[in-house]
This record gives sequence, C-alpha cells and structure tokens, in this order.
Amino acid sequence: MIEVVEYQPSWPERFAVLRDAYAAALDADHAPYRSIEHVGSTSVPGLAAKPVIDVDIVVDASDVTAAVAALAVIGFEPRGDLGVPDRQAFRTPEHFAPSNTYVATAGSLSLRNHLAVRDVLRADPGLRDQYASVKRRAAAEAEDIDDYIERKSGVLGRVLAAAGISVEERAAITAVNRDITDRGARG
Repeated sequence: MIEVVEYQPSWPERFAVLRDAYAAALDADHAPYRSIEHVGSTSVPGLAAKPVIDVDIVVDASDVTAAVAALAVIGFEPRGDLGVPDRQAFRTPEHFAPSNTYVATAGSLSLRNHLAVRDVLRADPGLRDQYASVKRRAAAEAEDIDDYIERKSGVLGRVLAAAGISVEERAAITAVNRDITDRGARG
C-alpha cells in the first residue's frame, strides 16, 4: 500500500536536521559540495506526499566519489545510479529514515528534474493541487510503487513543461522512469 498524507509542517524541520548531518559528514571528510537541496513532494508547502524526505546533495562531477564515501562513513550504503544518470542512490540507515538521499551532479538532468518539479509546484498552487489529487488517486488505486509512479507521469510531464524542460529532456526523464518501473523501483 502506498501512503500519501497531507502536508506536514514538520517536514522542513526534518530536512534541516538531515541537511546539517550531511553537511557535517561531508565537511569532516573534506568532500566538496555545492548545496544540499530539499526536493520531492515534502519540499512543497501544501502538497500531499509520501512521508519520506527526499534530499539531493549537489556536487561537481569530480566530487561524486568523495561525497559517496563521506555518506558511507555515516552509514549510507551506496547503491550506484540505479539507472538514473549522474545520480548516486543509497540504502538509508535507520537513524536517517524515512528519507531518500542522492548525490546529484550539478547541472544534470536528474537534478534539474527534481528542482524543476519542486520550484514549479511551489510557485503554482493550481498545479500543486492537481498533482496532489493525482497522487491521492494513484495511491488509492495503484497495485504497487511502480504503478503509482506510472499513474503520476502525465501530470509530471505538465509540470516539467511548465518549468521549461524541453520535449527531448522530458522524453529522457520518461524513459528513465519507465526503465525503473519496468525493472521494479526497488531494484
């Protein structure tokens, strides 16, 4: 069952705790980073979401290995890109759950995708509410997480178009998402 809940005012506070812990780990290992971004639905005030904080640690391509190593020191298990170019995923240690943390290369399509969705939905309450409605319906009807992702793809395409993401880039994002659902989001 997919759980989508109403927006929780505590989500930004939870992100701040994660951001500070990640920054401390990166700094302790001298791993350069550009920013630590709260992304995903929990980063949009008023948006219903799965109660999981999504975080992108933004680094230059030359600093990916150092950032991955710094997170491993605090218990994150590296999982590679999981089919998403320029993004490294992790198995989250219990004390940082519920969260999904990624190391994302600055300027990459995966990062621009996350930031575009967040920024458009923050700026457009109508589109935010439309997306929330789709998410609630998808959570109630989806057979599994892969079906849930697929059911949201139409409205996400509209969000990305509103952000100025090109047709070709939206097609690339859709292809990556379909590849994930084809093999199962967990694998």
